[in-house]
Amino acid sequence: MTAILSVQDLSVSIAGHPVCADLNWQVEAGQHWAVLGRNGAGKSTLLHTLAGLREADQGGIHIDGMPLAATSPRELAKVRGILPQRQLDPFASTVLETVLVGRHPHLGRWDWESGDDRRIALAALEQAGLKEFTQRDVLTLSGGERQRLAIAQLLAQQPRLMLLDEPLTHLDLNHQVAVMDLMQQQSRAGAAVISVLHDPGFAARYCDHALLLFGTGTWLAGPTAEVLTASNLSCLYGHTLHELHDAGGQRWFVPA
Repeated sequence: MTAILSVQDLSVSIAGHPVCADLNWQVEAGQHWAVLGRNGAGKSTLLHTLAGLREADQGGIHIDGMPLAATSPRELAKVRGILPQRQLDPFASTVLETVLVGRHPHLGRWDWESGDDRRIALAALEQAGLKEFTQRDVLTLSGGERQRLAIAQLLAQQPRLMLLDEPLTHLDLNHQVAVMDLMQQQSRAGAAVISVLHDPGFAARYCDHALLLFGTGTWLAGPTAEVLTASNLSCLYGHTLHELHDAGGQRWFVPA
């Protein structure tokens, strides 16, 4: 099986700060990866590099078997989608118009959105809990509502590889759980999902694999059952963590 994402000997840095060195990594369809690390470790920088938004120092990246550097942005956007940390809305538009932007990679240069595109967009809004918001001005949304709209836009794009940069930003606990449930549904349906997260408990609960970035260029990748340990996470965050288990056997990590 061809990996949705394949990384060979990848080295990335920003402003002289090493993010990862000689990263060899494969992400298969149906997997949900968590990316964990301290603030400033380079999680977003790595995600932007994987998305083709910035160049790596060295190494190769293939998405769905296609070399990233030689793939057109339009063809790339049909396969991979990215949820950025911040959403920019320089112009007023409705919620439905905003989510329909996710359909643009699938349209011809002069095409208008079809009935099918509208149906896909409305289904994405319903999944994100925004079914009743179609005609709301995007500039009137709260931070959490705007974040859910960005997630709906990504769902409307229907990428096979989803790169999520802090998808739980601005969300209350109820919506954090709902979004993680939704992303788990996406991976179970066959998408490959990579989520930058801050809570190792959410990573242990929802993600089957994890990539740890230690902020020195070193990294550790593998199944969450093996990678997410109190010892590894204490080293990662520079603070002692203890592992707890609830009645259902779910693992949680708490600071000492």
